[in-house]
Amino acid sequence: MSKPLVLVVDDEAGIRESLSDIFSDEGYEVATAETGEEALVALAAREPDLVLLDIWLPGMDGLEALEKIKRKKPGVPVIMISGHGNIEMAVRATKNGAYDFLEKPLSLERVVLVSTRALERKTLELENRDLKESLTRRWTLVGETPVMKSLTRQIGQAAKGHGRVLITGESGTGKEVVARLLHAMGARAEKPFVEVNCAAIPQELIESEIFGHEKGSFTGAFEQKKGKFELADEGTLFLDEIADMSPQTQAKLLRVIEMQEFQRVGGSKSISVDVRVIAATNKDIPERIKEGKFRDDLFFRLNVVPITTPPLRQRLEDIPLLVEHFLGLFAEEYGQARKKIAPAAMKRLKEYEWPGNIRELRNLIERLVIMSTSDTITETAIMEGRGEASNRDYFGPGSLREAREAFERDFLARKLFEHNWNISRTAETLGIERSNLHRKIKAYGIKLP
Repeated sequence: MSKPLVLVVDDEAGIRESLSDIFSDEGYEVATAETGEEALVALAAREPDLVLLDIWLPGMDGLEALEKIKRKKPGVPVIMISGHGNIEMAVRATKNGAYDFLEKPLSLERVVLVSTRALERKTLELENRDLKESLTRRWTLVGETPVMKSLTRQIGQAAKGHGRVLITGESGTGKEVVARLLHAMGARAEKPFVEVNCAAIPQELIESEIFGHEKGSFTGAFEQKKGKFELADEGTLFLDEIADMSPQTQAKLLRVIEMQEFQRVGGSKSISVDVRVIAATNKDIPERIKEGKFRDDLFFRLNVVPITTPPLRQRLEDIPLLVEHFLGLFAEEYGQARKKIAPAAMKRLKEYEWPGNIRELRNLIERLVIMSTSDTITETAIMEGRGEASNRDYFGPGSLREAREAFERDFLARKLFEHNWNISRTAETLGIERSNLHRKIKAYGIKLP
């Protein structure tokens, strides 16, 4: 691992020498320059991790050099140093992007402390940028079919405003991706994105989860807790599986949406928030309204901007793009070389109807990236990964024993897939011992995820 590079810019040879000794002793690599012009040349040759820049320089002064450095390399922290500093100059330097301002004579401890903090901040910013780029790759729409182009346009238009959005669509069609894009492309992008899965939280806890609670408000409430609405203040609250919310909670949610004000469970103080609400469901809400399971007034409040995510069977032409996207994503995630996919395997993927939609395709590609030992994913690997019977001709040439073994292998792979590769449940369904099933899996070379 290379050492961090510090660029020291000062017209005094003694200062350059002493700072070079300090940073060398601390384990840094050091470069020096006498003028602002030399500093810019050094910057172009190799980007430093930190710059210490004197204000009073011959020719181009330090403040002008600072502006040029920040214009060319905005991510590099710059610490200004001067023997004639004043408040006005420190303010100017800070406004121009300086990390901090040090006065001569320089204190060894202060130089090391400020420099260390500046480098730590740069590291955190780089990590944050990498994390955002990773999230952007993960939460992205992939597809060029007309339905996907239409969806992209809708998201772009809806992201500009603050209106509530109701996303509908089958399970696995990317409703959460749409919600995150609406947030990331809107004015609240730098504010919190908070998600609540209304179906995953027990009904007796959902109100505490959404609105928070006061200490002692119910058994187990040992301390005050902020709810999702508070945590999402000035940002976006994503209510996934909204149709599974109880009628009682629906009534309270309606009031919060209307008033942007609520009380924690067990509390009496009203809390005001500014939250954009995005909801999603795979249920038919108008049908649930007829059944008396969902409030029509809440539906009208949530359905300001309706967006529907198309099922994968309506956009099969997008499968090659999706497959390549997932192959790249998981190759990076698991630190592997990117796998290729055989034409016959791609054809097999495009012929399938994908009842689990994009989620099913994503899970299959991840499984194949992990489990496949070959650089190329074959049609057979696709079929095994999905637990399909193979395209073997059981009635072709060969003995009865060979045909029976081929069928038994395909049958076992199919049953294992149907039971999510659970050995115990599969053995129970087949009416055989787990040890016997294990032996057959090993004998037939069936790969388990």
